[in-house]
Amino acid sequence: MAAAVISTGTLSAAEAENKVTPEKKSLKVLTIGNSFSNSVFVFLPKMVKSTDTCEILMERAAIGGCSLKKHWDLVEQSEKDPDFKPYDDYTNRRKNVYSLKDLLQKHKYDIVTIQQASHDSWKKETYFPYAQNLCDYVRKYCPGAKIMMQQTWSYRADDPRLEEWKITPDEMYQKLRSAYAEAAEKLGIELIPTGDAIDYARKNQKHKFVPIEWRKYMDLKYPDPLPDQTGSLINGFFYRGKDKKLMHDAFHLNKRGEYLQACVWFVTLFDRPCSDIKMKTTLLDKDDAAFMREVADKIAGKKDK
Repeated sequence: MAAAVISTGTLSAAEAENKVTPEKKSLKVLTIGNSFSNSVFVFLPKMVKSTDTCEILMERAAIGGCSLKKHWDLVEQSEKDPDFKPYDDYTNRRKNVYSLKDLLQKHKYDIVTIQQASHDSWKKETYFPYAQNLCDYVRKYCPGAKIMMQQTWSYRADDPRLEEWKITPDEMYQKLRSAYAEAAEKLGIELIPTGDAIDYARKNQKHKFVPIEWRKYMDLKYPDPLPDQTGSLINGFFYRGKDKKLMHDAFHLNKRGEYLQACVWFVTLFDRPCSDIKMKTTLLDKDDAAFMREVADKIAGKKDK
């Protein structure tokens, strides 16, 4: 009678030797941007922490609405006046603590990102020489860092500025996509394709957002019902604060958009698929979160094998 084979649940020496454990990847990242880079901080650190294979430290040189030109103007001002500190310490909530040079020298960064302000993103003429100046400055004070550029996204159809500019959201997307591509090629740096992912999700999600005639809703008072915004990746209409003030924000990402943005950054920065992310969130429907991860894997070009 053959002897019974009992499994102990442990690996043999040979099996353990052949088992491949992914090497842990640790990154230090500085973002030079504005609210469109700040939004990646909502989910990305938690996503990275949920993995067994990745670590991240993130700092930011961010001012709301700050363009490439303004960032460079601030560099020139701080070079003339070393006491001029335009950037806040977000971690400790202190105002006017750092110059860009201070932040660049604070850590030995692996990655430094730049981006254009959203209102200028579709105008090619606004990128240079400021993007080149900033890249040169980063290389001077953080020579080992890889410089990347986040491609931002187009506004929602009900943003009044689109009427002012006489363009549609798709036209804004096509223009900014071309502008970022040309800038990245000229600078010799890689893009983080957030704008592509947002556009793809808008056009391929199960429930597509139906554009709103925003003027009809500008006089709403709480608790008046808000318009149907199903499928939006942008904030849109919402009530804020204790006084429930009506807000209309047709350009910043909502939680769906922020989750997708963070997934795109994760895939691009770490060269790992979204299946590595173990973070759970109640802020998105389970199937919706899965769709966002699929979009990020597809657009960032990394497939789970």
